[in-house]
Amino acid sequence: MTFDAVRKIALALDNVEEGSSYGTPAFKVRGALMARLRDDLGALVVRMSIEDREELIAADPKTYFITDHYLNYPWILVNLARVHPDAMRDLLRAAWRSAAAEKKGTGGTKGRGSRGKLDK
Repeated sequence: MTFDAVRKIALALDNVEEGSSYGTPAFKVRGALMARLRDDLGALVVRMSIEDREELIAADPKTYFITDHYLNYPWILVNLARVHPDAMRDLLRAAWRSAAAEKKGTGGTKGRGSRGKLDK
């Protein structure tokens, strides 16, 4: 899957804007980060609860993974060369819901890891 295909999916969601995060292309909902490109890894970083990400990694570790940096943060890395477009659509919708809920103050992953530090 290309980043252009990811962009089309993300920008079709309500209130999503393209911006940047750590110098890479990113998608945000009212300023709350929901996904960003990690071109150096050939992956998209997607907002997701740690519990849900553990299930995906266990089911398909070649497509879904993390680096040590993300260990305690609610994000998953998605291998763009392997992910099915329907799966990416579902992942981005879930990330959108989480980011939108954060901005409304109704939950979401709140962009913080278990140690309360802001995500990178």
